[in-house]
Amino acid sequence: MRAIVKNGIRAICALVVFGGLTACGPSEELPPAPFVPPDEGPGPNYVIGPGDGLYIHVWRNPELSTNVTVRPDGRVSIPLAEDLPATGKTPSQLSRDIEEQLNVYIQQPIVTVMLQSFFGPFSQQVRVVGEATSPQALPYRANMTLLDVMIQVGGLTEFAAGDRASLIRFEDGEQKEYLLKIESLIKDGDISKNVKILPGDVLIIPESIL
Repeated sequence: MRAIVKNGIRAICALVVFGGLTACGPSEELPPAPFVPPDEGPGPNYVIGPGDGLYIHVWRNPELSTNVTVRPDGRVSIPLAEDLPATGKTPSQLSRDIEEQLNVYIQQPIVTVMLQSFFGPFSQQVRVVGEATSPQALPYRANMTLLDVMIQVGGLTEFAAGDRASLIRFEDGEQKEYLLKIESLIKDGDISKNVKILPGDVLIIPESIL
C-alpha cells in the first residue's frame, strides 16, 4: 500500500498539476507571512462555489426567505426563482440576480445573501496532497497561512519529508513552484518558515527516502 502511495506522490511531482510540467525539488522560498489577526470568514469578494450553504433573506417576505445549499451544478432554487446560477458570483451579485427574478412578482424586492458554510469554487480551494495526516481540499480563509493549513490537515505523517515539500501557485498566468520547510515550522518552531497561502495553492508533501 505504501508503495502505491509513494509512486503516486512521485507521479504528482513529475506530472502536470494544472496542465504544465513542474520539476520536483524547488529551491526558491516564499517570504515569511506577516502577522495578521486571524479571520474566521472567507475574506472579501468571496466567490460562491458548489456545496456552499446560503441564507437568502427577502425583506418583508419571510415566506420567500430560506436556507439553500448550492447544488453540484452550481445553481440554487428558492420560491418564485428556480435554477439560478450561483457559482462564480459574490453574494452581492447573487442578491441582485434574485431581486431581478423576484421583481416580476414583488415590487422593488430587497434581497440579502449570507454565507452559512463555505467551500468555494475548485479554483479557490487550497489542496494538500501527499504525506499529510489528512490530505484534503480546504476552503480558503482570509489571512490563511501555511501553519493554519497544516493544523487543519493534522500535521505530517511519520513518513513525511516536510522540509522538501513544495507549493504550486499560479502568478501572472504562470505556474511557479516554491520550497516549503514544513518540518522546520511545526516541529522546530521556526516561525520564519510560515508563509502566506493564497486561493488555488497546491501543497505537495513527499515521502522521506529513508
